[in-house]
Amino acid sequence: MPTPPSIALKITDQQHELIIKSTQQALHGRIRVPGDKSISHRSLMLGALAEGETVIHGLLLGEDPRSTAACFRAMGATISELNAEEVRVQGIGLGNLQEPEDVLNTGNSGTTTRLMLGILASHPGKFFTVTGDRSIRSRPMSRVVKPLQQMGAQIWGRNNNSLAPLAIQGQNLKPIHYQSPIASAQVKSCILLAGLMIEGQTIVTEPALSRDHSERMLKAFGAELSVDPETNSVTITGQSRLKGQTVIVPGDISSAAFWLVAGAIVPGSDLTIENVGVNPTRTGVLEALEQMGADITLENQRHVAGEPVADLRVRHSKLKACTIAGDLIPRLIDEIPILAVAATFAEGTTVIRDAEELRVKESDRITITATQLNLMGASITELPDGMEIVGGKVLKGAEVDSHTDHRIAMSLAIAALNATGTTTIHRAEAAAISYPDFTATLQQVTH
Repeated sequence: MPTPPSIALKITDQQHELIIKSTQQALHGRIRVPGDKSISHRSLMLGALAEGETVIHGLLLGEDPRSTAACFRAMGATISELNAEEVRVQGIGLGNLQEPEDVLNTGNSGTTTRLMLGILASHPGKFFTVTGDRSIRSRPMSRVVKPLQQMGAQIWGRNNNSLAPLAIQGQNLKPIHYQSPIASAQVKSCILLAGLMIEGQTIVTEPALSRDHSERMLKAFGAELSVDPETNSVTITGQSRLKGQTVIVPGDISSAAFWLVAGAIVPGSDLTIENVGVNPTRTGVLEALEQMGADITLENQRHVAGEPVADLRVRHSKLKACTIAGDLIPRLIDEIPILAVAATFAEGTTVIRDAEELRVKESDRITITATQLNLMGASITELPDGMEIVGGKVLKGAEVDSHTDHRIAMSLAIAALNATGTTTIHRAEAAAISYPDFTATLQQVTH
């Protein structure tokens, strides 16, 4: 019997250390990943704005959706205790959010912060203040504040109204046609949610297609919305009545990506990740791994509550380098740290470009991915908008740090599985933002 890797979590008052002593043993089994984060956020928000009851099955129990639930509870929605089986939201109807008694705290969640600004700005006569953790207070909000101001919003904040904390005085907004300079689901969703309250048509046009969970869910809740795929435009007609729905949240492909790469790089592995959302605006990671020669098959394909779902089977294969750039980037932006791990084990030089958005995520993911993997013996050079990764290096165990970024923490853990020796990941608790059971699943697939 091969010796399984030793995986231990050391917890102190200050932080968690995840210690992985690798034996490069094959990974096997069938696993499920947490519910899709994007869909979880939107189901809570639209459930709060709808009339009647929304029932959510499979909600992600990470810190980010908890922040969304807390904010909307503070504004009058009744949301049952969060759990993965069933969450009930008693909506209060469009336009009926109450002024909260305190500052709304979005924690580490950029999605909560940016999407909620569109909702708050369009509640006339109501005053709101929004802040978040240190990361949120440093992340650029002007990308949503500026279009909202074009609609007539009154928003104040630090650094010329671009940084939280932000104060919002709700207004009767006017519809606009916004030509977004970036393909961003958060920007698009913020404007569409503001447009819900406005008489007339609000249009958002993007340079490339970004993820479309908001469009799918708004339609399901009864909003009048149309999509023009030829021009990457979405039109919402305001003042529709939203009705509570039953939402089944599929597994998050961003969380599945860690196991797809783990199965691809660790010799002898054969893993199946069940019930994963394969929305075409999110499957860039599958296309990138396919380019690299990964052996991934989609099984049991089906539709659940308007979203395509499949079981993903991955088997070890020899990976080769590729270029990841252009229109593919918005469809895999969150998966780039783990794709960088795949690239370190691929033959040749992988180039990632057009991903400058990574510098303003939970951390500067370009710099931190490069520096931390290089500590393990990778050969990654930063580019202004991406990375150049020379593959085929033997990674060695090292002391690395998540920099409190959940995707960095998990990417380093997967790299450690195929490294030699022992890796210690400092501040590993960051994984709980999107994947509270990550360490337990890691132990499951390695035994």
